[in-house]
Amino acid sequence: MWGLAVLCLAALARASRAAVEDIATEDDVLVLKKDNFQKALETHRFLLVEFYAPWCGHCKALAPEYAKAAGKLKEEGSEIKLAKVDATEESDLAQKFGVRGYPTIKFFKNGDEASPKEYSAGRQSEDIVNWLRKRTGPAAETITEASAAEKLVDSSEVVVIGFFKDVEGSDSKIYMDGAESIDEVPFAITSHPDLFAKYDMKEDGVVLFKKFDEGRNTFNGEFTKENLIEFVKSNQLPLVIEFTEQTAPKIFGGDIKTHVLLFLPKSSSSFQENLDNFKKAAENFKGKILFIFIDSEVDDNQRVLEFFGLKKEECPSIRLITLEEEMTKYKPQSEEISVENIKGFCDKFLDGQLKPHLMSQDIPEDWDKTAVKVLVGKNFEEVAFDETKDVFIEFYAPWCGHCKQLAPIWESLGEKYKENTNIVIAKMDSTVNEIESVKIHSFPTLKFFPAGTDRKIVDYSGERTLEGFSKFLDSGGADGGADEDLEDLEADEAEDLEPEDEEEKHVHLPDEL
Repeated sequence: MWGLAVLCLAALARASRAAVEDIATEDDVLVLKKDNFQKALETHRFLLVEFYAPWCGHCKALAPEYAKAAGKLKEEGSEIKLAKVDATEESDLAQKFGVRGYPTIKFFKNGDEASPKEYSAGRQSEDIVNWLRKRTGPAAETITEASAAEKLVDSSEVVVIGFFKDVEGSDSKIYMDGAESIDEVPFAITSHPDLFAKYDMKEDGVVLFKKFDEGRNTFNGEFTKENLIEFVKSNQLPLVIEFTEQTAPKIFGGDIKTHVLLFLPKSSSSFQENLDNFKKAAENFKGKILFIFIDSEVDDNQRVLEFFGLKKEECPSIRLITLEEEMTKYKPQSEEISVENIKGFCDKFLDGQLKPHLMSQDIPEDWDKTAVKVLVGKNFEEVAFDETKDVFIEFYAPWCGHCKQLAPIWESLGEKYKENTNIVIAKMDSTVNEIESVKIHSFPTLKFFPAGTDRKIVDYSGERTLEGFSKFLDSGGADGGADEDLEDLEADEAEDLEPEDEEEKHVHLPDEL
């Protein structure tokens, strides 16, 4: 009887292997489609799935790191598998799992497709592996041997080890709670005397090991979950981090929302001297301001320079930005890349002594000679808030596809009202002009500034037609301005939903920077 059972089990095993073999792989990454997606969920207990588009620049940058992570997990014999879905081909799957931008990465556990978890860590192989380990294993690995500790410390850029003589004590439990809250960093815990001695720990404590800067940080202060998390967050990034496709999630996903940026060409003869000065200044603002270096010669970084109103020939240059509800930029009085100048600039910001830096082009000589008036930062105030006129303004970006579609209609609107002395039709390039009182988050944005002394601003979200605009203006901004059924395509379209060789992209700094 048991012989029959063995034969049945063997047959089931062969069938299972055949099912797995049916799913093709590329660089150790499963290639999923609609007809094998369910099979993959049933076969693999832990499955990370990337929904991508072949033309997506971010997806292309992620591909080698994603494959490297898959290979590392395979080499370790892990049951965690990485997979990918071409969402442009498998639109049903993309729609089913709410894919709105690329790449979208979701983690499926135990075949549950009802509520997959969004991947939220960085885009380097190490980030992916660490995040998955946290999601599939204990919050902190228990280590008892020196070789295991050495292997762990060597395995990642950043590792945290808790040294507790009583691993069941209250501080150990606080440590484990903190470890559970941080996905991107591997944690370990030990009570072994040999490891206390090896790492020169005379008493219980927490040490963060890292392969940069000072190499090691030891926790000091009241031991609470909140303080432990702050300790790790403050020390897990280098004093100066280079902005790249891979580091962007770490930069923008962190708790520090004030960033000072050094735009500097790596080819510069003074590159290392300037970078060293920047790093030295950063030592004074650890945990308060994030210091970021951007290679101003890299093609992919030119949109970042444009966002700050900079050109390559103006670098090296320094800017500061706050990424709160409203992004605000600041510019130092001097562009000297010295420790004293950088430190003074940051100190003034923290003391509230700096005024925001607002970009503006020079006023064109013929700005008011055409039907649609041309506004820049320097003439915006006097035109938009003219108490005697109704002013209708398009805030646009030169590369925006929807703006290009709107352009002939807006010109026709200008022609229609050019003889009307009470109405002004205007436009402003918001990629190079900024207004403190008007924050632009998408393109095109249309705003109406009615005559009067109260400086009122009305958002227009009605029909983008000559008739719709005319109805709105003729009613003094009362009729036709709001259309709840009209979707703001530019605001809702996620980055990279259009092919990368097309010009249109939505400006959204945390993704673009």
